[in-house]
Amino acid sequence: MHWGTALDDGGAAGLVRPYFRTHGRTRPTRDLPVETLVSTTARGRAVVRGSSQEESEICVLCRTSQSVAEVAARRRIPLGVARVLLSDLADRGLVAVHTAKMGAGNRPSVDLMKRILYGLSRL
Repeated sequence: MHWGTALDDGGAAGLVRPYFRTHGRTRPTRDLPVETLVSTTARGRAVVRGSSQEESEICVLCRTSQSVAEVAARRRIPLGVARVLLSDLADRGLVAVHTAKMGAGNRPSVDLMKRILYGLSRL
């Protein structure tokens, strides 16, 4: 097998890219359920050294609050990758993590879930 071919035709590129984007990490440092809202902080709005293009684009996207699921969908990245990147950004103070108001049974409120569903359907 010629390794260059697998990457050139995109076959293995999808397997490499998520791992590359998170510097090989598969677990975020924070618990970020799909309904968790994140927004860019004042620090995240400023040009920050050490931010990748992906991180900068997420900060721009999150200038209006987005759920973790919305970030993944809008950036077209796997949910696990979005969680790791958002966790990194939160650890550096570039995004704020907002805990969702819980409804009955310690679950996200119906209003929040409707908002997420509506946002995802617009994509």
